[in-house]
Amino acid sequence: MNTFEKIYEIVKKIPAGRVSTYGLIAKALGMFNGGKIVGYALHANKKPIEIPCHRVVNKFGNLSKSFAFGGASVQEKWLKKEGIEVVDGKIDLQSYLFIP
Repeated sequence: MNTFEKIYEIVKKIPAGRVSTYGLIAKALGMFNGGKIVGYALHANKKPIEIPCHRVVNKFGNLSKSFAFGGASVQEKWLKKEGIEVVDGKIDLQSYLFIP
């Protein structure tokens, strides 16, 4: 299994209504400072329904400005559909964080 596939397997475990961060996903794979690699993998994700990359935000809870499937507004829409409150493009990690 390659690195991107390992990242996708972790992202699939993030439950609806929760989010994780690029850095926490990298850390779960033993890749410290690997958040950018996680970002690259999610940008290349060709199965957004199966691999819910919209549930991944940065370490401050900010949505991705370059969300691969339509920008931050689409990411916000998908998260809100799952019951996640988004305020000014940001999520309260204390309320919604999932640690893989």
